[in-house]
Amino acid sequence: MSHSDHLLKNFDLRSTPGRQEVLQIFLKNSHALSHGDIERSMPKDFDRVTLYRTLKTFLDKGLVHKVLDDEGGLKYALCNNNCSTQGHHHNHVHFKCTICGQTSCLDVEIPGIKLPKGYKSVETNLLIQGTCVNCA
Repeated sequence: MSHSDHLLKNFDLRSTPGRQEVLQIFLKNSHALSHGDIERSMPKDFDRVTLYRTLKTFLDKGLVHKVLDDEGGLKYALCNNNCSTQGHHHNHVHFKCTICGQTSCLDVEIPGIKLPKGYKSVETNLLIQGTCVNCA
């Protein structure tokens, strides 16, 4: 069984050629990918609606998570082992390189933030910008 087949099975997803194709793109990249990045990496005859549905399914099942960048754009990155169909559990920093533009997940926890009374946190996102190790 291939690594991608194993991943899909772990997240209760049926293996289809489309899912395999999208998952392979994530596995080949160590940084977050926009919808456009993924679409450009797909075969020309791949259906845009299928890509949209695949990304939504991967999000719903906990295989990928959303990454917001400094321009308000949405990217996707593979989840670590803490995510499942019951929900995403992300408490890590995202880093965007100001030179190459790639956004990466860093294994650095976001420090706890005490909110004013009456406010309840649902999700925390932290984006740090600077120079990545490859561009330094």
